[in-house]
Amino acid sequence: MPQIPLIEDLTKGPIPPGSNILVEFDPTSQWYNASLTIAAGWIRSGGVASYNVFDHAPEDARSHLKRLRLDVETLEREEKLRIIDWYSIQLGQKSKEKYANNSLKVADHSIIVRKQLLAASGSPYLGSEYPHLDPDVLRISDDEPGILLRFNDEKSYIDYWRIREIPLAAATKSTLVVGTIKGVYSEYVYKSLEASADGVIDFKLEEESGEARNFMRIRSMRSVGYDSRWHRLKIGNNLEVTLE
Repeated sequence: MPQIPLIEDLTKGPIPPGSNILVEFDPTSQWYNASLTIAAGWIRSGGVASYNVFDHAPEDARSHLKRLRLDVETLEREEKLRIIDWYSIQLGQKSKEKYANNSLKVADHSIIVRKQLLAASGSPYLGSEYPHLDPDVLRISDDEPGILLRFNDEKSYIDYWRIREIPLAAATKSTLVVGTIKGVYSEYVYKSLEASADGVIDFKLEEESGEARNFMRIRSMRSVGYDSRWHRLKIGNNLEVTLE
């Protein structure tokens, strides 16, 4: 079974497929670098990853993954890496990517995901038109709620997350790892996301004696034992993030 770097380094067993993991991160923390480290490690261990770029350009993600020693062109051609572009639409540009979204309204995506749920349940409706939602995929994003909450009200986004995204992950046995920035939205958003998550991860930056120190921890995990302590992170020259 493919492994989720960093996160499963701190669990006492594998996280069940179909789980949804919420990452809450400080804006200056290492979450972006860590998210790409996780995607790269998952692929190296034999998995398929869909990396959703909301806050960064697709080419930035590709360049970063190449620094992590991935043959990005081959992996994309073989459908082992899928970069999903949510970034271009925010700039008012037509995406050049194979996988892209042309709307940031959750009402539009709710219709699509409902059809995907039908396909996952055995209905021929849509099916292979959405290969990035095939079973057993790690679906990871840099900051999904942070972007979609700019274009949708809080309740609409939470409803979409709870009745569309989470059931689809469970139906396809695909694991969600979704980042959201700390301290920006209402308590309703954070508490709602945390209540529906199978696990909550924190990333933070601390200043100590003039030195910036990066940490992560597992705050909670429902289906597997875990180490809840804060762990310092080490960032390599190629921006790979590992536990110190």
